[in-house]
Amino acid sequence: MTTPQILITGGTGRTGSRIARHLAIRGVRTRIASRTGEVPFVWDDHSTWDDVLRGCSAAYVCYSPDLAFPGVPELITEFAHRARQFDVHRLVLLSGRGEHGARASEDAVRDIAPEWTIVRSSWFSQNFSENFLLGPVLRSRLAVPAGDVTEPFVDLDDLAELATTALVDDGHTGRVYEITGPRLLSFYDVAAELSHATGDSIRYVPSTADEFVSDVALDGIPREDAQPLAELFETVLDGRNSSLTDDLECALGRPATDFADYARRAAATGVWQRPAA
Repeated sequence: MTTPQILITGGTGRTGSRIARHLAIRGVRTRIASRTGEVPFVWDDHSTWDDVLRGCSAAYVCYSPDLAFPGVPELITEFAHRARQFDVHRLVLLSGRGEHGARASEDAVRDIAPEWTIVRSSWFSQNFSENFLLGPVLRSRLAVPAGDVTEPFVDLDDLAELATTALVDDGHTGRVYEITGPRLLSFYDVAAELSHATGDSIRYVPSTADEFVSDVALDGIPREDAQPLAELFETVLDGRNSSLTDDLECALGRPATDFADYARRAAATGVWQRPAA
């Protein structure tokens, strides 16, 4: 397959930036699509779409904060149509495992794109070091509406490697990859792994959605941004994803990264190191 250029929506984000690095290693030209990019891209401003699509043959499609939010399927449908008009024939869509609200967006990509791959991901391990749960870890108290449900946390570096492979290599078209880590962990288990990696005593406190919103507000996350996420967590963290798959291992030919390995690697960067009093 000849790939003159690959578009990465959300190209400066957690998944997009990793995919860009993988593609650079392979020597593949990329176009990084973001609000502040050389060619600006804004999902809600359709006038920014054409310039980022022009000249690309494949695209990584990542909508933030979540495909399950109202109005997103319509956006993804129009984007897929526009991509096809510009001969962007291969789309790799990041979706959420167990998120029924995301299925309409998946269906749009499957119906419209000549070549497509869906990557349904479990919770990201990096949520604890690069996103909304970093503050709670630093406060040694995880307040999440998850009860004692288990989740097979996925390392973002694994996800990025799989998405890169689907964008560049043949053999992944028409596949839905439902990716998980190698074992199930409750948030009690997560707190124990983080405690071991950091040398601190980190507690998990099962919370309500409102308690979660109040907690992350301490890190400056607006309530209007946190509330939909809390409600989504309450819906998805209900046991529906408490199972493992081998999709990632089959696609990459190696085991998925364990949460403990992620935690050790993240701790070594100093991300969880508290400022001296």
